[in-house]
Amino acid sequence: MRAEKQPAVYMVANRYRGTIYIGVTSELWTRVCSHKNGTTPGFTSIYKANRLIWYEHRQTMESAIRREKQLKAWKRDWKIELIEKMNSDWRDLHEEIDLLATLVSD
Repeated sequence: MRAEKQPAVYMVANRYRGTIYIGVTSELWTRVCSHKNGTTPGFTSIYKANRLIWYEHRQTMESAIRREKQLKAWKRDWKIELIEKMNSDWRDLHEEIDLLATLVSD
């Protein structure tokens, strides 16, 4: 199901416990489609990171950007722990995006 525009921070990976990319967008479903299609140039295309493994919707884009920067500064082990709280087997969550369940108040 496609969600309306809503700021989100997300992580994609190429496989279970593989390469992780952290990004921010206002249209999560569409952005993940571009990662899957390889139309997002750069890191995700090079490493084939196209599996949505974690995401969090935010109230504002400023909040999403702050959260993205925070997560990028984290140690890998902390990121894995966060991912596995939501998605223990690192399955692709693209078709399960739930805005209301993941909306974090600022």
